[in-house]
Amino acid sequence: MFDGVHLGHQQVLRQAIEDSHRNEGRSVAVTFDRHPASVISPERTPALLQTRAQRLRAIESLGIDAALLIEFDTAFSLKPGAEFVRELADGFGAIHSICVGANFAFGHKRDGNVELLRTLGQTLGFHVHGLQAVSLDGQAVSSTRIRAAVKDGHLDAAGQMLGRTFAIEGTVIEGERQGRKLGFPTANLDTDGLILPPNGVYAAHARLDQATHRAVLNIGLRPTLASPEPALQVEAHLLDFNGELYGQAMEIELADRLRDEQRFGSTDELATQISRDIKRARTLF
Repeated sequence: MFDGVHLGHQQVLRQAIEDSHRNEGRSVAVTFDRHPASVISPERTPALLQTRAQRLRAIESLGIDAALLIEFDTAFSLKPGAEFVRELADGFGAIHSICVGANFAFGHKRDGNVELLRTLGQTLGFHVHGLQAVSLDGQAVSSTRIRAAVKDGHLDAAGQMLGRTFAIEGTVIEGERQGRKLGFPTANLDTDGLILPPNGVYAAHARLDQATHRAVLNIGLRPTLASPEPALQVEAHLLDFNGELYGQAMEIELADRLRDEQRFGSTDELATQISRDIKRARTLF
């Protein structure tokens, strides 16, 4: 489904773009509205690297002409691979080539693979590119590997595999306004379903309405504030910004990790440390 749109995905998409230019056609990325595991085996659904909007923007940025977003529901999950490909061919009228990874599998119970695509291509008139995985440090780049890197805090490694800095996106939601009480208003992000790096404080860039703002991001349980029901919070303080953000989508690009999450003796001590975090973050941009 192109989660992350990493270097391996980019290789596949660029091959499709190259083919479309050579044959005066249009390149189309086929993706799903959700991770297939969320329908097939919800308990195994991974935390994702991107929101749907991020994924589509990343695909578009490569120069793909169009993206076909398929609703992955129970009925679709039961569709055999060959039937899916034939429906695609009928829908597009003609397909010149299909570009996938060499280990690509699709269809009900993963009954389709590159070999099946090539067999269908002989009948339906399309060529198949089964591209070998892109490797870094002797290992294949994959969404699973990148998720592990992010979870472990290896954001440089994640960025190398993504081909860009790792970023978190979420909608700004109503919070408890604890940051405002401390003198540092924050935008609380809804990041449900997304992979997050370890708890801590990060220097970051916040993108909002085509504008980029310097920011300090906190991920954690806010132990100093002693909430009776502590819950993970992702909150960003935008430097030199004053305005309402509720309901807006914000993308946070993590620039550097400043420190671990800490419990302070008082909110005054916390406010002093936040001031230090902001001062240090300014030196990194």
